[in-house]
Amino acid sequence: MNALAIFLGVIGPMQVILIIAIVVLLFGGKKIPELMKGIGTGIKEFKNAAKDDQPANSKKEEETKEKE
Repeated sequence: MNALAIFLGVIGPMQVILIIAIVVLLFGGKKIPELMKGIGTGIKEFKNAAKDDQPANSKKEEETKEKE
C-alpha cells in the first residue's frame, strides 16, 4: 500500500503537461479527436455488450418460451 501511495504521489502537474505534449507530438493535433472518438465508441459498445449479457440459464428459459 505504501509503495502505491509513493508511485501515485510522483505524478504532478508538470508530468501531466509533459505526457500531453508527448502525445500531441506523437499523434498530431488532427489525429487526437479521431483517437478519442474511437475510444468512446469502443467503451459504448463494451457497455452495450455487458448490458445484453445474460446468464446462460435465463437464455435457455427465454428460448423455450419462444418455442411454445
